[in-house]
Amino acid sequence: MVPFLSLKDVSESFEPELSQTIERVVRSGWYLLGDEVKKFETEFAHYCGVKHCIGVANGLDALTLIMRAYKEMGLLHEGDEVIVPANTYIASILAVSANNLVPVPVEPSLETYLIDPAKIEAAITDRTKAIMPVHLYGQLCDMEAILKIADRYNLLIIEDSAQSHGAQRNGIKAGAWGNASGFSFYPGKNLGALGDAGAVTTNDDALAEVVRQLANYGSEKKYVNKYKGVNSRLDEIQAAVLSLKLKRLDEDNEKRRAVAAQYCQGIKNPDIVLPQGTQSPAHVVHIFAIRSAHRNALVEHLERHSIQTVIHYPIPPHKQRAYREWNARSYPITEKIHNEELSLPMSPTMSVSDVEEVIAAVNSFYVC
Repeated sequence: MVPFLSLKDVSESFEPELSQTIERVVRSGWYLLGDEVKKFETEFAHYCGVKHCIGVANGLDALTLIMRAYKEMGLLHEGDEVIVPANTYIASILAVSANNLVPVPVEPSLETYLIDPAKIEAAITDRTKAIMPVHLYGQLCDMEAILKIADRYNLLIIEDSAQSHGAQRNGIKAGAWGNASGFSFYPGKNLGALGDAGAVTTNDDALAEVVRQLANYGSEKKYVNKYKGVNSRLDEIQAAVLSLKLKRLDEDNEKRRAVAAQYCQGIKNPDIVLPQGTQSPAHVVHIFAIRSAHRNALVEHLERHSIQTVIHYPIPPHKQRAYREWNARSYPITEKIHNEELSLPMSPTMSVSDVEEVIAAVNSFYVC
């Protein structure tokens, strides 16, 4: 069996330091809002090339808190529109809806699967106040083009960097392009915790202060509550684990690119559409997303060969019951991607022989 991702193998690759780190924090007796969180926030801000990192409970909270903070600051108001990719995980859009803002889906490029900058301008109205580029599958969006549009229309840019830790274009990393960015450290991410965790990155001093307060019950100091906040805090154990793993993030991203290179060189099946740009620094290959017009048959074939795969994602947001007001809409490029996408095993701990086994199974697939 070649697993899609063995979190056990990933964790074991950090031993014995991982267990020693957890034991150190447990023995310290301090589990929230302590030195481990401060240390990780400082390190991750430096890594991303920004002034501020605020640890929060998860990636959805990170995005939700950014927009909530902009509302508190008077830069966003209920009913304002936020341009989002039609092709994304639903969390990106949920964060917009949670703030009583209006998500406006825009189709992706079929080559990159990312929001197509050429289609953004047509979606802008006098109610548009922000763009949310989602760096899906580990690949950075065309941020130069998106920045030009945002500057032209005076729009905020809120990056969804949940899948793109360490990806960079022209020396600028994910999380440092926009006004603010939300990160997820879900265990399966390139930089993954041992449970849920997230962060906001920004160069905006005022935004950082409001996000930090909102995430801690709206409190600027203990028992003094400036906002009607929430409880969304990164805990000490997760922060310590993330600090340990951050030291190896670039190395692990290179290992992902090596696996992707082996796939791209070895897969010769004409039924398979391979992803583009996986050897670029702009792609950290969180997901190795192929496409096939015969996906269901391919999944069954790979299962018979003990290859585990995942579909990212089987139902696009506009076809979900949660957004049933959109169900009659048609986003044909998004729908094509969601009908054909299949993610092959991808991990920095994969062996060359594991990758060869996947390649052989993919190449042996044919449609009668």
